[in-house]
Amino acid sequence: MSRKYVILNSDEVSSVDFSQVDETSENTLRYSLDNSQTFVKFDTDTTPSFLEGKTQYSHSEILAILATDEWTDPNPLS
Repeated sequence: MSRKYVILNSDEVSSVDFSQVDETSENTLRYSLDNSQTFVKFDTDTTPSFLEGKTQYSHSEILAILATDEWTDPNPLS
């Protein structure tokens, strides 16, 4: 079993069943800088039904995505 990550549009958060993912609520999600996207992670070989058909990423793949300017401010305030 390996951890998988799925990126969602922010308007899909209401469909998340938090009992099937590692996050506990909408308040624990990380959003893209423009707040248009977020992601969830899960540790099961069975994909939660509300995530079926969505692209799944590995840990290294999601880290590369989160390092982009869409997710991480290239000029953070000191």
